[in-house]
Amino acid sequence: MIFKTFWHSKQKQQDKKTASSGDLGSFKYKTVIETRFADFDMMGHVNNATYFTFMEIAREKYWKLAIDWDWKKTGVVIAKAEISYILPVLPGEQINMYVRTSRIGKTSFDLEYLLVKMQLGKEVVCSKGSTVCVAYDYQSKSPTNIPERERNKMQVFEQLEETPVI
Repeated sequence: MIFKTFWHSKQKQQDKKTASSGDLGSFKYKTVIETRFADFDMMGHVNNATYFTFMEIAREKYWKLAIDWDWKKTGVVIAKAEISYILPVLPGEQINMYVRTSRIGKTSFDLEYLLVKMQLGKEVVCSKGSTVCVAYDYQSKSPTNIPERERNKMQVFEQLEETPVI
């Protein structure tokens, strides 16, 4: 019996563990993430689901400091959240989360996240994540346009070029 394998012909991808601080220069916001005993699982590292909580904590701080989102006027719901795990976070390691707005649409915008820790004197990426955030009117229970005030603050903070809203 002859088995043909295709994996030998595939082009090798860069090992995810080689990700370092090269991506960090485009992020303008960074915050400390405090870990708790409950964040760690029986394997001795931060549980995979906890990374989404870290993203939520960083997102809330980012919106408060950089955007000053008016929650009484317009809410935000998460339409999509994804993450790539690269390196584990272990007890005692100091971690930080970088956050940035990478796209602004009419009713939605994208946030990107990098969770980093110090290793041999350099920041190394532990995870990369993203969320699609939708401006939401809780009274009508439907998406709404991103308020101009918040849109402008995102554009100015991130130094994004203004794109026509379609």
